[in-house]
Amino acid sequence: MANVGQNFERAAIFGASGGIGRALVEELAARGVETIHAGSRRGETRLGPGIIPLRFDYDDPASLSAAAKAFSDDPPQLVIVATGVLTLDDGTGPERSYKQLDGETMARVLHLNTIGPAIVAKHMLPLFPRDRRAVFAALSARVGSIGDNGIGGWHSYRASKAALNMLVRNFAIELGRTHKQAVAVSLHPGTVDTALSAPFQSNLPAGQLTDPAEAARNLLAVIDGLGPEDSGHQFDWEGQRVPD
Repeated sequence: MANVGQNFERAAIFGASGGIGRALVEELAARGVETIHAGSRRGETRLGPGIIPLRFDYDDPASLSAAAKAFSDDPPQLVIVATGVLTLDDGTGPERSYKQLDGETMARVLHLNTIGPAIVAKHMLPLFPRDRRAVFAALSARVGSIGDNGIGGWHSYRASKAALNMLVRNFAIELGRTHKQAVAVSLHPGTVDTALSAPFQSNLPAGQLTDPAEAARNLLAVIDGLGPEDSGHQFDWEGQRVPD
């Protein structure tokens, strides 16, 4: 990773109502980013001056195209997709064994963790400037690494994040043909104290749980160091590349 660094003028966070997403909005505002579009399903994330609520819903594809139109005159140079599920609303998941696999559950997890972020990219990447650095980052997970998988389990979640990582690689290749300074990456934030990780925190070693504000600072520090040569890969919160 290069020591790139850049103060983005405009940013968009998809998933701003979640723990990490909200913290990212707050940290970007503290950095002085002029305009931050805070995307959530209700579009009601109001956190201060320069922060513009943006409604989007993966179950409403038209909302994503409408969101993109909101940027047509003033596109962001930083887009972060901070959405994701580990356990569905009905308490299903993650599966410890292939004996627990269910097609509908898998489809829902893939819809929320993979397809939704991909459609965000479909609408947002064409808006990136071609004459300066821009970054698309999707929150992934180390468990989506095929090379780092030594224990198995969590089938739908792992598969959805592995598929997301592959899509990000594809986006990076395609962007590289037209946007020479653009970067597309997936990021592993670590285990963060959010609703997603709450059911699985009891057995964590001391010091392994990170609060959302610290996670946001870590992730933005990683983004600061990204150059075009890093595009298409996954990095953890310390800036270390995660195996494919």
